[in-house]
Parts: sequence; structure tokens; C-alpha cells
Amino acid sequence: MEPFIEFEGKNVDKAVTAACEKLNLSKDDLKYDVLSNGSSGIFGLVGVKKARIRVSMPNSPKKGGRSNTISFQDDGSTRDGIQSLVDEAFDDTPIPAYPEEALQLGKQALQKILDLITTDAQISVKTNLERVLFNVAGGDSGVIIGKRGQNLEAIQYLVDKIVNKCSDQRIRIQIDVEGYLKTRRESLNKLAARLAEKAKRTGKPSTINQMNAQDRRIVHLALKNDKGVRTQSVGEGYYRKLIIFPKKKSDKKRSASR
Repeated sequence: MEPFIEFEGKNVDKAVTAACEKLNLSKDDLKYDVLSNGSSGIFGLVGVKKARIRVSMPNSPKKGGRSNTISFQDDGSTRDGIQSLVDEAFDDTPIPAYPEEALQLGKQALQKILDLITTDAQISVKTNLERVLFNVAGGDSGVIIGKRGQNLEAIQYLVDKIVNKCSDQRIRIQIDVEGYLKTRRESLNKLAARLAEKAKRTGKPSTINQMNAQDRRIVHLALKNDKGVRTQSVGEGYYRKLIIFPKKKSDKKRSASR
């Protein structure tokens, strides 16, 4: 059987374009099946679902006649593991030329939002291969971030929409406030380790409720090399539960034999 790679986009055409760019293929050479046509939701804000396609890779080597599916979705250790390999392979790749107009519009929009909720907040912009990072310094960081980062998440959502409305290419946006993202990552790593140990000790799953995609990804990565547990996102929509399952002895033996 041929291995597959799944791609997502705002619509099927966007997903196909992303696949062609990633695999360096023309649309005529791309073989794919449409898994989901996606949905624009209500006013393009609520209930939005991305289109998804499955691209067959006939020239890839087969292993034991088994299908090898790689899914580019919103979280999970598989995608991030692949991304890290890509980053290493293309470490010297120049940073893409993000549209200056879109970046300036995003910065202006963010500044206006900050000026409405706090004072003396300053913004600096950094870019890399993956995203555009808006760093916020000054102002009332507690108000900007909000409980468990919910205010910051809402602000980032709005700025992302504004930037990408004015850009033909998809630009990933991230907003940080006084190093909050690093602190949050460290906190989630500790939480993941603690709940993983609890799951292994009790033999029962541990659950973290209402996590966004970014936080779920952090937990998935933190535990991907822990052979005693496995992680799984459960639910629909942007906020989902993340469950840490203890592996049974049979699962461990199966993993060790691979």
C-alpha cells in the first residue's frame, strides 16, 4: 500500500496548494483524495472547519506492505517531530519575505487593542521560518494575558485574522508578553510529567480539560519519549481534553519489539 500525507487548508484548493508547495509538485502530478471540504462556520468565526486532503506518495519506499500515514494536523508529536527534522535539514534556509503591509497592519491592530486595555505597552516584531512573533513589553501584563492566557489567546486570534486577510500566503502569528510563553511551556511540561507519573502509578488515565491546540502540542511533545504513557486529544472544536493513558505491559512489549 502507498503511504499518505494529509494536508489542511481553508478550502480544498488551499490544501492542494500547500501540498504542492511542501512536496514540490505541480497540481497535475499531485494524487489526492478529499477527506473533508471544510466549513466556513458562522460569519467565518465560529464552527470553522478546515478542508483536508490525503496525498498518496507512490515513489516512497514500502515497509512490510504496511501503510505509512503522516498527518499534518493541529497538534500531536508526529507533526512536530517531522517539523523538527525539516528545520534541521533546512537550517540555512533564508527567512521567507513576509508581506510588509500585512505585518505593519498586524502591529498597528495589536497596538490599538493594547492601548484600549492598558498603557505604555510596546511591540517588537521578529520573524523566522515558521511564524511572525509579536513581543509585547510594558503595560499591565496580567490584563493582557488574562486567566490561563485566555485574553492573550483572543488577541492573537484577532491579529491573526487581520494579518491573513491582507496576505495571499498563510502567515502564522504568535504574540508573547514578557516571556509568558516560555513560562507557560515550562509549567505545562511539569504538569505533563506529574500527571504521567500519576497515570503510571495508579494505572488510570489522567485528564487535562479545555486545552487549546498550542498547549496540547506542548504536552504531546513533553511525553512523546515516555514509553510508559501515550497521549490523546479528545473532543471537537478548538478547546479539547487531553488524556494521558498508562500503557499496558503488552503495549510496552509491542513498542520494544519494533
